[in-house]
Amino acid sequence: MIDKIEAIKQEIEQFNIDSEETLEEFRLRFLSRKGKIQAMFGMMGDVPNEQKAAVGKAMNEVKNLAQSTFDQAKEELASAQKKTFGALDDISLPVEPAYTGSFHPLTQALNQIKEIFLRLGFNIADGPELEDDFHNFTALNFPKDHPARDMQDTFFVRKSDDENTDDLVLRTHTSPVQIRLMKEQAPPVRSIMPGRVYRNEAVTAKSYFQFNQVEGLYVDEKVTLGELIETLVMFSKLMYGSDVKYRVRPSFFPFTEPSMEMDIWWENEKGGQWLEILGAGMVDPNVFEAVGIDPEKYTGYAFGMGVDRIAMLRYGIDDIRLLYDNDIRFLQQFES
Repeated sequence: MIDKIEAIKQEIEQFNIDSEETLEEFRLRFLSRKGKIQAMFGMMGDVPNEQKAAVGKAMNEVKNLAQSTFDQAKEELASAQKKTFGALDDISLPVEPAYTGSFHPLTQALNQIKEIFLRLGFNIADGPELEDDFHNFTALNFPKDHPARDMQDTFFVRKSDDENTDDLVLRTHTSPVQIRLMKEQAPPVRSIMPGRVYRNEAVTAKSYFQFNQVEGLYVDEKVTLGELIETLVMFSKLMYGSDVKYRVRPSFFPFTEPSMEMDIWWENEKGGQWLEILGAGMVDPNVFEAVGIDPEKYTGYAFGMGVDRIAMLRYGIDDIRLLYDNDIRFLQQFES
């Protein structure tokens, strides 16, 4: 037995530990539950009683040797690593900037709009960006000679002279989602429709050929204009603060009657001005008839707002093109 113990001792002394891998190999071979030290003590029962004291002492010496060898090697490896990479532990060095990214200002504004209308009892509906003439114009009470149907105002994917072939356009508003929703779902309907829209416009500081909209629709029995105004006022206060200055004024849209627009007061270096943030109105009976809803039984209101304009007002951005340039210097201002 003494010879076996001596052999384990020599093996420990001759084992070369020069890396984390060999250190772990040493631990597994000698100090683990299935290692040689544990197996050595397991043979104690075969030792004659008169030899147990001497064998036990030898075993403990080998165990202590294995443990001290392991601990010393571990400390030396850690010290060598610290010496090699010591600069990383210098807490006086400045921290390198870490860019974690953030939501785009348009996304931040859109998320807040969604949150507000979800609190007001609306759900969210979605639809395709490529639309046919019926959903984008006809069902929304646009006459055949309306300027929006001209190619200088709308991006046509397919323009056909055949009356049996529907034109295809990049949607000019998210109102087609309202049409699809009313065709698929019987009243009551209470939804908002966020999405990207496209119009053939010149790019300026205030306009772009694509932008983001959120439209809303509420259809039920006995829906009133007063409910519409109350909803829009509540939205403005939740979006811009309870002290926001707003006004509602008459307007015209083919798909609502009566129609109106809402403005808020925007303070600027010139003293301030009224800026329109949304259009709204009571759903025109012709729209209900186009989707198979009885206009004698149901009424409803609809509204639409530009997310880009709301983001510009909220964050003090004076040029819409900044929202689409993807300039990292601009976007870093919105990191949270």
